[in-house]
Amino acid sequence: MQIEAIEIHHISMPLVRRFETSLHVEHERECLLIHIEGDGHEGWGECVAHLVPWYSYETIGTAWHVMEEFLVPAILGAELESAVEFPGRVNGIMGHPMAKAGLELALWDLEGRLEKKPLVEMLGGERARVEVGVSIGIQEDVGTLLGVIRDHLAEGYRRIKLKIKPGTDLEIVRTVREAHPDLRLQVDANAAYEVSQSHIFEEMDPLALQLIEQPFPAEDLHAHAELQARLSTPVCLDESIDSAMMARQALNLGACRVINIKPGRVGGLSEALQIHHLCLERDIPVWCGGMLETGIGRASNLALASLPGFTLPGDISATDRYYEVDVASPRFELNSDGTIDVPNGAGLGVVIDRTALERFTLRTKRFKG
Repeated sequence: MQIEAIEIHHISMPLVRRFETSLHVEHERECLLIHIEGDGHEGWGECVAHLVPWYSYETIGTAWHVMEEFLVPAILGAELESAVEFPGRVNGIMGHPMAKAGLELALWDLEGRLEKKPLVEMLGGERARVEVGVSIGIQEDVGTLLGVIRDHLAEGYRRIKLKIKPGTDLEIVRTVREAHPDLRLQVDANAAYEVSQSHIFEEMDPLALQLIEQPFPAEDLHAHAELQARLSTPVCLDESIDSAMMARQALNLGACRVINIKPGRVGGLSEALQIHHLCLERDIPVWCGGMLETGIGRASNLALASLPGFTLPGDISATDRYYEVDVASPRFELNSDGTIDVPNGAGLGVVIDRTALERFTLRTKRFKG
């Protein structure tokens, strides 16, 4: 496929409700969309970097810069046989996995449209629908949280993940467990705790949680290994796993018993596949995390989560959970069994709503070969 032109769109979409984690609050979701043209077809990708560096050092500003100055020139005008060639073309550019993942996804979409193959088939997915859960941000009080949980359970979600932070953790989780003794429940700390606060997770151990996600800073695999050795509850790593190499090191150290795979965090679908295959070989459950994606990224996550190693519900959720208006259609809806259908059209299987895209775009730039 000949890469003839690339566009970057900086968009801002209002969220249905505020989303608070241990480190950040969002009312709108800003991200970058990438549009690639080649051989009479187009492909779309999404860079999930945030406006501020709370989850990763990458931001919308750094991603735009790296794309414009380095990544786009690496492929513009080039002839590529497949999207899997992209990582090799940019491996001399250090870091910036979210920027790379956005461009790579657009290439996967373009390739799928050219070959008339859905992404799920290209990745080796096996399921037509995948089980999903919902991630609930930190709420103003426990009464509000319980109300939000009831609403999501009524919608059909069967797994709930709670964001926690120091001071808003143990008693909240205990209260939720008392209210819902059989609920598949997870907690996510987004690396907000110090090792000296390990006792909080030890006190959560009897609460029958499905997993405890990323308690400590990403770099401290040893602290996670020491905690996992003391818990019956599986520790899940998210921010720590930025590559297949780090996944292998974490598993070798016993730092976790579950891994959350986010294509944006690891540099794209090619690296995500490597992590999946590694975990499948070692019988380690994986699931697909979410980054408040538009329908573009959501379609990609659904296709990835259809692979056999994804045995836990992902943070993918229906479109209505996040956006009243999306830039891509069809909208993803929750089925009565707590699943969402995997798109089966060529490439990502979504169509861009140009009116919505124009409405939400803050700036755009086109590069032509």
